[in-house]
Amino acid sequence: MDLKAFDRIIMGIDPGTNVMGYGILGVRANKPEVIVMGVIELSKFESHYKRLHRIFERVSGLAAQYLPDEVALEAPFFGKNVQSMLKLGRAQGVAMAAVLTRDIPVSEYAPRSVKMAVTGNGQASKEQVSNMLRHLLHIPADQIPGPLDATDALAVALTHYYETGKPAVAKGPKSWADFIAKNPDRVKK
Repeated sequence: MDLKAFDRIIMGIDPGTNVMGYGILGVRANKPEVIVMGVIELSKFESHYKRLHRIFERVSGLAAQYLPDEVALEAPFFGKNVQSMLKLGRAQGVAMAAVLTRDIPVSEYAPRSVKMAVTGNGQASKEQVSNMLRHLLHIPADQIPGPLDATDALAVALTHYYETGKPAVAKGPKSWADFIAKNPDRVKK
């Protein structure tokens, strides 16, 4: 695939300490297309630090191979297990560092925001997100990887595409007094 054919490339990452998902979208003529998606299996590494090292290596490698213009990560959600949150935050930080060393801008999106952007339902299941992505991006069912972490990452990339493609909205006056002060010529006396 010729990466130069795309106007921009967005890499989405769904951080994890057992499985980390990634999805890369290319945007051509303001239309997103799937370049690749997959998962990084980390459970075979016993040491948390070896897992972090592997995340850094693989995310660095993906960035070198696909040359994303932007990276979007799913922000960790707040759970009850503090140790799990800490490990997940480390995984996210290592993934960020891997792309920031290449001067690639990073954005974060809350899981609920991603689900809302893709399905219209902030409580959607992983299966619903995956099915909607198949429909929106015309992905054949046999090309969806087993772990849904890959489609979650692709959903983060698509959310970033939606969020950055919104037209800028000019902020209006704060009140009528503010409007009159800024537009005295429009006031009829």
